[in-house]
Amino acid sequence: MMLSRYFSLDEMLVSQAAARKGIDMTPSGDIKSNLRALCFNVLDPLRLAVGQPIIVSSGYRPPALNRLIGGASTSQHCKGEAADINVHGMAPLALARLLVSIGVPYDQVIMEFGQWVHVSHKRAGPQRAQQLTAHRVNGEAHYFPGLHD
Repeated sequence: MMLSRYFSLDEMLVSQAAARKGIDMTPSGDIKSNLRALCFNVLDPLRLAVGQPIIVSSGYRPPALNRLIGGASTSQHCKGEAADINVHGMAPLALARLLVSIGVPYDQVIMEFGQWVHVSHKRAGPQRAQQLTAHRVNGEAHYFPGLHD
């Protein structure tokens, strides 16, 4: 099932951890609607700007999966409002900055640990347009304003 021009429901549900542990990845109707809004409003325009496929390493996470991987209890992934992404041959920081520059309605863009970009979009309500960078400090994730290395 395609959620948008470039993104399928299957790719927004991929999880090796869930497959290993037998976690059901079936989303509710509301979660599908949130994923569709994320793909249509943010990921499709980004795909057009990049000119090549976007790799989704984490999309929707049911609560059991989120707990298993140590995700935040308030993670937008659990609502189908977020995806962690990369593009082959493109530095994550460049991807994050491009996403911000194209003017899509995002809630958060987070440069995470120099490895991937977390992007979120709320289907309802205002977008925060928050830009953050996550670093590990003494083994714990800390978030700093702005997009940087």
